[in-house]
Amino acid sequence: MNTDLWLKLQNGSDIRGIALDGIANEPVNLTADIANSIGQAFALWLSQKLNIPLAQLRISVGRDSRISGPLLTQSVCEGLLARQAQVTDFGLASTPAMFMSTLVNEAQAKPGFHGAMMITASHLPFNRNGFKFFTDQGGLEKQDITQLLTLAATCAPMACESQASQLDFMADYATGLVEKVREGIAHPLDYQQPLRGLKILVDAGNGAGGFFVERVLKPLGADTTGSQFLDPDGAFPNHVPNPEDATAMQSIRDAVLAHHADFGIIFDTDVDRSAAVDHLGQELNRNRLIALISAILLQQHPGATIVTDSVTSDGLTDFIEGALKGKHHRFKRGYKNVINEAIRLNQQGVLSPLAIETSGHAALKENHFLDDGAYLITKLLIELAKAKLQQQSLGDLIASLKEPVEDKEVRYVIRQDNFHAYGQGVLDALSQFVAEQADWHLVPNNVEGLRVQCRSAEEQGWFLLRLSLHDPVLALNIESDVEGGVAKILGRLESFIARFNDLSLRGC
Repeated sequence: MNTDLWLKLQNGSDIRGIALDGIANEPVNLTADIANSIGQAFALWLSQKLNIPLAQLRISVGRDSRISGPLLTQSVCEGLLARQAQVTDFGLASTPAMFMSTLVNEAQAKPGFHGAMMITASHLPFNRNGFKFFTDQGGLEKQDITQLLTLAATCAPMACESQASQLDFMADYATGLVEKVREGIAHPLDYQQPLRGLKILVDAGNGAGGFFVERVLKPLGADTTGSQFLDPDGAFPNHVPNPEDATAMQSIRDAVLAHHADFGIIFDTDVDRSAAVDHLGQELNRNRLIALISAILLQQHPGATIVTDSVTSDGLTDFIEGALKGKHHRFKRGYKNVINEAIRLNQQGVLSPLAIETSGHAALKENHFLDDGAYLITKLLIELAKAKLQQQSLGDLIASLKEPVEDKEVRYVIRQDNFHAYGQGVLDALSQFVAEQADWHLVPNNVEGLRVQCRSAEEQGWFLLRLSLHDPVLALNIESDVEGGVAKILGRLESFIARFNDLSLRGC
């Protein structure tokens, strides 16, 4: 395989590919041999990066519940071991736990691993898989992945008779979450089990998040009756493990209402994203989730800046800056983009305790800016228990959040090889089109695509058209504060889109 074919496995700061047959026109391009070479490349890259001899490198490997996970784990470990690295196999694990394994365990006086690999493809279909990589500085950047894949292209598969050691690291990771909740609630009567009397359900979507019930919620005293899809199953037989998916959210919502629960939790496959449902069945995801965690953090850090992706609503801005007296800073989509922007702001002296996407990726400054769905949930559980002690509701924190009456996302596929150039041409033409509309106005200082305020009485909303970084797609997000407003905005836009023969509509 030449270098160009290897680089096609890159997906921003991750590696993603097709690991199993089973879907038409999707040939396998992430084989055991390729995984072996990627393992070798990570060992070589890490040795050079840290200036540590290969034989002294300690590397951890974990996986989610995907069917191809065990084989890819074996192959990756074999590649790492062939390069003389010391390898520990965590088995079923979460992406955040893999990062945590690189940090020093002060309580047990244990050094962290030099590097970690997570085998996952998040919420993608069963035939996909991939890799995420960590050091104690966080996840690798896009340029690191490019270097790693370029190096992997030179590594022929190597056999090795050595075996990786085994470690149940999820036990340590879960213990840390339990202690976080106990300390945060500081229950005056029941410090050890501060969630006693609360019914809290988990929907793990048959991913890696089932541990949260037995290892976090039950030790804290919660009643978890009604939790569902906790067993790992890479065929994902019940629903897509994705907090953005409407069917998945309806599933946990139905469970909460059926069991009269106080709270429902849903994780994605590898537990770096999460969402929730309150006791009334109201979804706490997207803008509502951002508003809730912002309300919690801005109590602790008055006036701080909340960094989000570009498609958050105007109502969220009003809530953060009006009701919470904080600052809202939108940035480019992509969880690494948002995280890196928050880190940059902090380095410049602008306190930014949170970087969060509407997808559910949430990274807190207090947690190493790691996008950790389970850690986010612990923050919500602390506030849930505190609210109960005061005979209040978690939803009270976002009671004044104004949400749009309507919203819609559509995607336009670009049928051009040089889709970046074509997409930019569409955006340039749209800028001129907007300038010709009396009641449409470009939002200044927008960092991604074009965001437009639509101020007619029939529209009262906004739209954002942006070009995907990796795919030949122009994504359009629309919100309106009046019924029928989205259709009005879209109708006007369609007259513009019709000018471009190489755009085809794919609704989402």
